[in-house]
Amino acid sequence: MKDPFVPAAVEGYLQRVHGRPVRAVRVTPLGGGRQGDKGYGYGIPLRVDYELDGTARRAVIESVRPGPFGHEHMADRAQLMLWAHHAFGALPRHVASLDVGAVRDSGELVPLGNAEELFMLAEFVEGHEYADDLLKLRGGSPLAPLDEARADVLCDYLVEIHRVKGPDPGLYVRRVRELVGHGECIFGVSDSYPEALDVLKKIELQCVEWRWKLRGRTHRLRQVHGDFHPWNIMFRTGVDFSVLDRSRGEWGDAADDVACLSLNYLFFSLQRSGRLEGGFERLWQRFWQRYLERSGDAELLEVVAPFLAFRGLVMANPLWYPALQEDVRRKIFSFILSILEQPRFDPARANEYCA
Repeated sequence: MKDPFVPAAVEGYLQRVHGRPVRAVRVTPLGGGRQGDKGYGYGIPLRVDYELDGTARRAVIESVRPGPFGHEHMADRAQLMLWAHHAFGALPRHVASLDVGAVRDSGELVPLGNAEELFMLAEFVEGHEYADDLLKLRGGSPLAPLDEARADVLCDYLVEIHRVKGPDPGLYVRRVRELVGHGECIFGVSDSYPEALDVLKKIELQCVEWRWKLRGRTHRLRQVHGDFHPWNIMFRTGVDFSVLDRSRGEWGDAADDVACLSLNYLFFSLQRSGRLEGGFERLWQRFWQRYLERSGDAELLEVVAPFLAFRGLVMANPLWYPALQEDVRRKIFSFILSILEQPRFDPARANEYCA
C-alpha cells in the first residue's frame, strides 16, 4: 500500500474530524527522536501541523506497521489502535487520543468502515525523552540534582497510579500469562533473536515456572502504564513531564512498570563502565528504596524477577539494540539467569547478578 498519510488525504480526514475546513496541512516524520539508540520500533509517528479557524494546530498520527510481536494481522494492529484511543485518556498525565481512523484500500483516511489499516491521532507534547538524560550520563556527565529530582518524580508517579486497584482478577492471570507467552513479551522477544541461543530456552523454561508462582497473586492487579521506559517519558522544564504509548492493557502488576524503568539505570551504566556504579548506581538505589518505602509493596521483590527478565531480553536483543557491546549482552543474560534462580530479588546485588 502506498503511503496514505499525504497532506491532501490528511486534510480531508481532519475536516471530517473537526467538521469544518482546515488548511496549510504539513506532515513530518518524528521517527528519529523516538527511536534513540533502538534498532527497531513498532511504527514511525508523524507530526501534523495545520490551521483551523485561523489558528495553528498540531497533532500526531500514530500507526503500527505489520511485523512480529503479535502484529502480523490487520486485526492485531486494529486492536492496538482501538484500545489506545480509549486508554490514553484514562491515565493521568498521558497524551490524549483525539480520534481513531482507518485507511481504505484506496488510501483515503476515513472513520472506521472498509478499512485496510488503522491509525491514531494523538496529542502532540513538547519536550525531550528521558533517555536523553541517561545518554548524557552514559557519556560522562556528572549526576546533577535535577537527575535525582526526575528519578524521584517518576517513582512517585508510579506509586500514584499503582494505588488504583484493578477490577477483574482474571486480568491479572492474563497479564502474567501474556508476560510469558505474548508476541510482544518473553516468548515473542526470544523468537525475534537472530539465533536460537541455548540461554533463551533456559530463560523461557524458568519464566514458565515463574508464571505459576505469580498467577495466584491476583490481589496485585493495579493500574499500570505497561511500557514505562525512557523513550516513553517526555520531560519539559524541571520535573514537568508527560508519558506516551502505554501498552498491553490498562491493568497488570506494578512490578512491570518498576522493572521497565529501573533496569535502564543498570543498562546504561553497563554500557558506560561495565558495571553499576557512580551516578547510575545512585539513581538505581534511590529509585528502588523510594518506591518500596512509598508504595508499601512488601511483595514486590518476590515477584519482579520475570518482569526484569522480559525487559532484559529486549535490551540484550540485537534487533532492538544492534550496536550493544557483546560483553554487555553477556552481563544482561547473567543478570537474568541469576535473578530467576532467586526467590527474592535484591537490588543491592545488581553487580553480583551480572558477574
